[in-house]
Amino acid sequence: MKETSKDEDSWDQRDNMKSSHHPYYSLPRLITFFFAFFSVSYFLYSLQFLYSPHSSSSSCDTSPIHDSARQAQALPPPPTQTTLHHIVFGIASSAKLWHHRKNYLKVWWRPDRMRGVVWLDKPPPPPPQRDVADGQDDLALLPPVKISSNTSGFKYKNPKGDRSAVRISRIVSETFRQLDGREMRWLVMGDDDTVFVAENLVRVLSKYDHNQYYYIGSWSESHLQNIYFSYNMGYGGGGFAISYALARALERMQDRCLQRYPGLYGSDDRVQACMAELGVPLTREPGFHQFDVYGNVFGLLAAHPITPLISLHHLDVVEPIFPKTTQFQALQRLRAPLELDSASLMQQSICYDRIRSWTVSVSWGYAVQIYRGIHLPRDVETPSRTFLHWYKRADPAGFAFNTRPLTKNLCEKPFVYFLSDAAHNASTNATLSEYVLHGVPSPDCEWKIADPSRIRRVEVRKKPDPHLWDKAPRRNCCVVLPTKKKFAMEVNVGECREDEIAELR
Repeated sequence: MKETSKDEDSWDQRDNMKSSHHPYYSLPRLITFFFAFFSVSYFLYSLQFLYSPHSSSSSCDTSPIHDSARQAQALPPPPTQTTLHHIVFGIASSAKLWHHRKNYLKVWWRPDRMRGVVWLDKPPPPPPQRDVADGQDDLALLPPVKISSNTSGFKYKNPKGDRSAVRISRIVSETFRQLDGREMRWLVMGDDDTVFVAENLVRVLSKYDHNQYYYIGSWSESHLQNIYFSYNMGYGGGGFAISYALARALERMQDRCLQRYPGLYGSDDRVQACMAELGVPLTREPGFHQFDVYGNVFGLLAAHPITPLISLHHLDVVEPIFPKTTQFQALQRLRAPLELDSASLMQQSICYDRIRSWTVSVSWGYAVQIYRGIHLPRDVETPSRTFLHWYKRADPAGFAFNTRPLTKNLCEKPFVYFLSDAAHNASTNATLSEYVLHGVPSPDCEWKIADPSRIRRVEVRKKPDPHLWDKAPRRNCCVVLPTKKKFAMEVNVGECREDEIAELR
């Protein structure tokens, strides 16, 4: 009995243990319980997110339209167009030459629209008595004049040059310090005998980003000058432009840089040496004209390259660009075409008078040439050598561009007509410029071709095209118009139509 009770007790204990491990607390059911709990919690959380007040805006933010709007808000506003106000000029002059050279600045300087500084080596002497009244007007007509800082601490060892080159090269830094932070985008260097076509300068610089490192100019017309100095250099007389970002970098290191080049000749090669240290090449714009030539520059201007005319230099060296005038009078004559259509000044067009077998070349705003016979555009667009290069030798290999010789055949000499007047016709929105015959080549020509000397004036009609250089560079086309006017030729110049070319048909 006693053993039986023990067995019964053991079975009772097992039954109690089984009752403590009720099926409700088994491991599979616990896992199922926790899985159900988390599923319900996630479902409730999702409902709360779906019906929250921010859900609609959050879902819309993922749409492409709102992505574009957010990106537009993050982008900076588009930059404004570059204007004359954004360009600062640093003009190199000297006390000795200032009273004479300042007249060149009066030709192109616009005190109400331009900013810049003229830098002298010392205060200029008082003007002659006859110029006292003009001197009183200079403050209103010219840029402010300042005296360059002392450069005696810089070495200069070139035996053929002048140490003023150090002073002039530092005009970049001194001008930058004078006008930094005043909406400057470009710093343009030039000499006191340089004339700038300001509107074309703006057109050219507008193509480039002033926040990048740009050094823009052109080399010399003299091949030997470029060999002696550098084809990588922007010649300072013709002028060169430095972007704001580059001017700032140059100002920080220029004085240290100059100490490393005491043997260089001029100011512009010193600037280029510092550009080499900064790793910035010359961006060439052939409209900057150094004019390292002597004599008559007619051949250069009458066949100007297809690029905006930006500057003319060495105006005390070359002959007046119009005959029987002083250089100042000649430059004043360009005012009318500059105001009418600055983009097209000196741009060449070539066409033919089919009936009379003449070739007509129009350098708009400057001159017209009429040739007997048919001359191909490839020849007419090449400048004729009416000038000598800088070393005064008649050497065709001495130029840094193609030239053609002056013909000795009397029948091949062109009849030249120079600008006499230009005006705007409001009713047709076109310009009318008149060109008058200058001299008469010898009539002793046996060609059976009409004599152009019967034409005493040429009238050129042209609509202004301020956006000429916003398009791919191309010469304008021209057409000789029928006219009943005696001793006159009428020509129309304008943008070439589709399939229009310069050929005789």
